[in-house]
Amino acid sequence: MKLSALEKKYQKNKKPFRKFIKDLEDADVTDIVDIAKQAEKEVWQEVDCLKCANCCKKMTPTLEASDMERIARHLQLSVPAFKKKYLMYEKDEKDWRMQVQPCVFLDQATNKCNIYEVRPDDCRGFPHLVKEPINDYVHIHKQNIKYCPATLSLFRLSAANVFTMILSCIRRR
Repeated sequence: MKLSALEKKYQKNKKPFRKFIKDLEDADVTDIVDIAKQAEKEVWQEVDCLKCANCCKKMTPTLEASDMERIARHLQLSVPAFKKKYLMYEKDEKDWRMQVQPCVFLDQATNKCNIYEVRPDDCRGFPHLVKEPINDYVHIHKQNIKYCPATLSLFRLSAANVFTMILSCIRRR
């Protein structure tokens, strides 16, 4: 999905999705994990990451020491040389991140990662749709929803499923 099309979708639904995410943060919805897992299955039937790659074009992963060691070894560099060539340290967040966007390891012709087998753990788990506890990742979804069609779809489907669940509870009364 092109970023401009995703941006239009996001802007059109920004308020209701943000409200849903905020309500989710504040709610004690015990079935939300099951709802999100079901929605995630549907998301991956709709979304093909290789047609998008917005995460690699507009975002940057956080790299842990194990990521740096693994990638440096793969590139036949020392960790300090890898850091100097590719990373920057964000003092405010105390995180190591890529120096530039789009990611230097993204093949922009194919949207494939040139270091896919050794990519950072943050990239492996992206977009962290059903990482638990879900409430601990809501702030991440707030960031991702603007760039990631999978995150947008997850919340669209989850909101619909939560609404359906609430309606069925009301009907049982």
